[in-house]
Amino acid sequence: MSYTRIISLTTLAMVAFAGNSLLCRLALKSTAIDPASFTSIRLVSGALALWLVVRLKRGALPGNGTWSSASALFAYAAGFSYAYVSLPAASGALLLFGAVQATMIGHGIWAGERLVKPQVLGIVLAFGGLIGLLLPGLSAPPLIGSLLMIGAGVAWGVYSLRGKGAGDPTRVTAGNFLRAVPITVVLSLLMINFTTLDQAGFWYAVCSGALASGLGYAIWYTALPALKNTSAATVQLSVPVIAAIGGIILLGEPVTLRLVLASVAILGGIALVILQKQPAMDAKQITRD
Repeated sequence: MSYTRIISLTTLAMVAFAGNSLLCRLALKSTAIDPASFTSIRLVSGALALWLVVRLKRGALPGNGTWSSASALFAYAAGFSYAYVSLPAASGALLLFGAVQATMIGHGIWAGERLVKPQVLGIVLAFGGLIGLLLPGLSAPPLIGSLLMIGAGVAWGVYSLRGKGAGDPTRVTAGNFLRAVPITVVLSLLMINFTTLDQAGFWYAVCSGALASGLGYAIWYTALPALKNTSAATVQLSVPVIAAIGGIILLGEPVTLRLVLASVAILGGIALVILQKQPAMDAKQITRD
């Protein structure tokens, strides 16, 4: 694979991941769609898109997904949607990314990985940034939405950890999306009295599922083998930044000093941790939506 193609595919994948935040926030802010319907349409359209990719892909390794991973995927998607009822796109992406990375790093520490001093400093810096972002104040993101997004990030971190060595990542992801469909249908049935839907919201959810999620993952997994572990992990630091820029341009979201300082602390702290070479830590598995 040429260098130009690697850069192009990686950039497209990061834009797609950030696009999930923008599409979800735009739909829940500007259309009549409810979060349960957005979740279900996103997962169903993502499952269909990934099924098509797997059907067209040849030479894939085996892998079918599991119900436990599908449950974690659903928990992420549902928490993500309900959080964006109130959260701005930039704050939501930062909280999600921080929670995913914290879950992955925390699991590594629990499994016996030793940290060097720069990594300890990075963890302290990142958690300081998270606390600073959530402290009460006029520019603080809504607490309930923040907690929902952190929960979504933990669920995605668990999902990523469960995906290590499970087989062909695209096929496994497709299998997990398919298994998540009946779970999300149950959510929609339980919330049927609160269901609201319009054409614009429907298509935003389809784009989030089929394009930003389904094709986004397929593109990322195509580029991933050509990237070094540290490159694969650090390039994902761009996702909250892309989401923040998109939120400013497309949604008219304000840029606050609190958000800027928290972003520098959280992303900088995470960078200190993952840039240190840790053989036991497979950075390629640290993928996010």
